[in-house]
Amino acid sequence: MAEKEIIVEITPTDRIRRRHVTERGKVIRFVAQYEALIDQEWVAIVRYDTAHGFAHRDVMHPGRRPEKTQLHLRDFGEAYAFAVHDLKANWRRYRERYAQEVKRR
Repeated sequence: MAEKEIIVEITPTDRIRRRHVTERGKVIRFVAQYEALIDQEWVAIVRYDTAHGFAHRDVMHPGRRPEKTQLHLRDFGEAYAFAVHDLKANWRRYRERYAQEVKRR
């Protein structure tokens, strides 16, 4: 088994944290998470992972439970690639949504 962790700084206040474990070249578990620096603390905004034995996305909401959506993809490798692409493409939208929810509290 091989494990790799990567943190990609998008801006000084935005980053994508990725960790995946492979066995014989296949992804057997992963986490891909968009985080924002809010009030001097890194906060998870959207997380994809394989906790609980299935690939899913958790959308965080301030003061509420995360919104969980199962990914119906072929395997964890495909789900991991989808997650990384989505976070890179949509992090700004995720940050704006979270900021709006913070303002409404």
